[in-house]
Amino acid sequence: MTEFSFTCTGVRADRYAAGPTLVFRLRVTASGDTPVHALALRCQIRIEPARRGYGDREADGVKDLFGERSRWGTTLNPVQFAQVPLMVTAFTGETETDLVVPCTYDLDIAATRYLAALTDGEVPLLMLFSGTAFTGSGGFRVEPVPWDREAPFRMPVAVWREMVEQHFPGCGWIRLPRATMDALLAYRSRHALPSWEATVEALLDREDDGGAAGRTESRDPLRALTAPTGRTDP
Repeated sequence: MTEFSFTCTGVRADRYAAGPTLVFRLRVTASGDTPVHALALRCQIRIEPARRGYGDREADGVKDLFGERSRWGTTLNPVQFAQVPLMVTAFTGETETDLVVPCTYDLDIAATRYLAALTDGEVPLLMLFSGTAFTGSGGFRVEPVPWDREAPFRMPVAVWREMVEQHFPGCGWIRLPRATMDALLAYRSRHALPSWEATVEALLDREDDGGAAGRTESRDPLRALTAPTGRTDP
């Protein structure tokens, strides 16, 4: 039976990808001198938040995920980051290959919220491997890659931020229900606002000026939440 081991030697942001993408460099080692014709791998990546420290600003950023510091002894559990397949081509002894991981900037995803809260340092990751190996000198045989194969890796926060800036320079991302998007679009059109930024700023200004009115008679849920009492629309 061939023994396989895995090491992550680095990571980079793929600047040519259509969407946010990280590329991890893997070193795969097979025991003995039997040729490996191919590896069909399942790669799971987890964030292990308990393996690093946090400043006050970072602690505030992860509060929604893990609660107050006093609870972290029981709440800093692993967070699922990605699960991707990987085909490794033929080699004998050792080879290196790229593990391409598509990412998201959806802040509803726990891993993204965690990463967005970090200001510097490293992200403690654990990469878990399993799958099937096709080996053999004369012909081939099928061997399992045991589910307990793993590789720890500390990804620089700067690499994550570089990837995000490539695709969302100076911006964030938020997902809204269709009804809210329709209400926002109607508000923007009604007031001839030039951009979504201007639309949100106008709503925030209204809130600062007078607070939410809660007009239950309005059919527009966004107007009902944002129109202040005693003030007409500009």
